[in-house]
Amino acid sequence: MTHAALNTRFAQRFQLTTPIALAPMALATGGALAAACASAGALGLVGGGYGDLAWTHREYTLAADLLKNDATGQARLGCGFITWKLDENVEALDWVLTQKPRAIMLSFGDPRPYAARIAEAGAQLICQVQRMDQVPLALDAGASVIVAQGGEAGGHGANALEGRSTFTLVPELADYLATHSPNTLLLAAGGIGDGRGLAAALMLGADGVLVGSRLWATQESLAAAGAKTQATQTNGDGTARSMVFDILRRKNWPAPYDFRAIRNTLHRQLESDIAALQTHPESARADYDAGVKAGDFSRAHATVGEAVGLIADVPNAGVLIERITEQANSLLSVR
Repeated sequence: MTHAALNTRFAQRFQLTTPIALAPMALATGGALAAACASAGALGLVGGGYGDLAWTHREYTLAADLLKNDATGQARLGCGFITWKLDENVEALDWVLTQKPRAIMLSFGDPRPYAARIAEAGAQLICQVQRMDQVPLALDAGASVIVAQGGEAGGHGANALEGRSTFTLVPELADYLATHSPNTLLLAAGGIGDGRGLAAALMLGADGVLVGSRLWATQESLAAAGAKTQATQTNGDGTARSMVFDILRRKNWPAPYDFRAIRNTLHRQLESDIAALQTHPESARADYDAGVKAGDFSRAHATVGEAVGLIADVPNAGVLIERITEQANSLLSVR
């Protein structure tokens, strides 16, 4: 049952019991997490990420199998991709579209080349933006939902020069959509880790929220156990947005995007001279690779945003979604 205070346009359009979407985090949001979120009443988006067909096929199929006896949950399943990687290889998107997903989320690039095939497959298009000047592209693509991602978010987002804060971007975009595209829904993303964040986002004019970091730290997430443990021991001061981990991971992301993760020992050693790291990355990459192999998160990265300070445990995703929903409902129902 959807609480009246949370029965937003987003919840209604996607037949959700809570206005929450799971962020399709690359290599972390697998089938088990997407299925758990869909079963709990949220929109479950598998992280198609970099467009690896084998990975996407395996995890999306797992989600569908876990939901095979839950028709309602199946109708809440979708997938998300990094748009500029689709420009290189679109086969994973094309395969997912044969599975009749409820929604496809595109982030970091021009969604328009993929809009027609997504619409023809009957999926709703969700587009993520980090700035107001990206909104016209999303609307031109026919986005049903726009995600306003603030710089507080974990993983990839706009850099410090180009990015915005969730708290200011969401109401500005809400006002813009109310005038220019009133049927386009708005989700807030970045720094939302509990029911207070959900309630605040709705008060700012959003129709719901996209939650990444907090659902990353759940039992079903594919993130490493050691990374999740590190997150429970880190507060919101302990992350940084930079190019460090993209360089170490050999990820050639275009401007203006960089990557937020826990600011661990290796990051601190390298962050003051990015140019030198770009020129001679070999030794640092070897150190990073060894850390990943050993599960040593003083060197390997843990992909969380500023909401890490709200992560005190690693529950099942369904329990967490209920917790967030009940807290938000309690706050919004106060007269």
